[in-house]
Amino acid sequence: MWRAGFKWMSLIIGATIGAGYTSGREIWEFFGHGSGLAILLVAIFFTIGCMVIMNISYSRRSTHYIPVLKDIVGARLTGFYDVMILIYLFTITVVMIAGGGATGQAFNLPNWLGIGIMVIALILIFLNGINGLLSMNQVVVPILIVGLLLVLIKFLVDQNLTLFSHIHEQDNWMAAFPFTALNLLPIIAVIGAIGNKISSRQEIVIASVSSGVILGVISYIYNNSLIQIEQVIVLYEIPLFAILKHYPAIVMIIMSILLWLAIFKTAAAGILGIVSRIHEYFKLSFVSIVILLLIVMVPLTAIGFSTLISYTYPIYGILNLYVLTRLLLYPVWNNVDRRK
Repeated sequence: MWRAGFKWMSLIIGATIGAGYTSGREIWEFFGHGSGLAILLVAIFFTIGCMVIMNISYSRRSTHYIPVLKDIVGARLTGFYDVMILIYLFTITVVMIAGGGATGQAFNLPNWLGIGIMVIALILIFLNGINGLLSMNQVVVPILIVGLLLVLIKFLVDQNLTLFSHIHEQDNWMAAFPFTALNLLPIIAVIGAIGNKISSRQEIVIASVSSGVILGVISYIYNNSLIQIEQVIVLYEIPLFAILKHYPAIVMIIMSILLWLAIFKTAAAGILGIVSRIHEYFKLSFVSIVILLLIVMVPLTAIGFSTLISYTYPIYGILNLYVLTRLLLYPVWNNVDRRK
């Protein structure tokens, strides 16, 4: 039960803590000053949302996200949100691949080479199907969480900073809604693909609560760290590197590798969501569809990493507020729909 719960937690966190989040760019776009309450609300909303999504997936024994989506938004809006999710997953995967190129620059690699390595790795991981992705997440996610927390906490200690110096500033609490809405969308796609593999509701509770707590704790510490260096963030494509510049080169190398892995697993989760949805319409193997998708996606990475995040993340966060509302009020909506 516990092992399975943490396996699903790794999948959830793996889909959430990707390029935008790990780099700090996503956190800075939504939060910043006055966001302590917002991050607390994110942890609560995310826990509830994950619990609802997993319960629906479990009860429907789903293999893709459509049955889950239909329960959340209703039959009338399922088609609209189906298209939205596919577009979002496509966009987010392009963002991740672009992030692979940006991360490669930390090792003085050309952008095209970083993207090429990412594409090859994505093809290889799907030669082993979904089990390969699950196994990778169980190894990478704990390492990523521990590594990120160690760097952030050490930065706060070395700079003599406090976690609660801005606790009186809470005017940005509304940011919790678009941020949570944005991050729950890929969860619907990913969890919808493995609903038939969930064995008990205890696994759901463990995965949902642990995911919410981890996301809340890391977000709060990360946001406070970025506030301290806000003057120089504009100089960095990846804000995390503004923190890492205070440490030896080996720390930069290790965290850059972890950042690349975070980007990779989120790209893989996006591809999983897309291919599990459209696979039935093509007489092709899973990996063949993956290759075709990547051929289409790679040219779009020329737009740039931070540019893609700056425009796509806030827009989709706002558009999916309805999904968040339905998730948070699911027991109420579900009872009303049953009476009709």
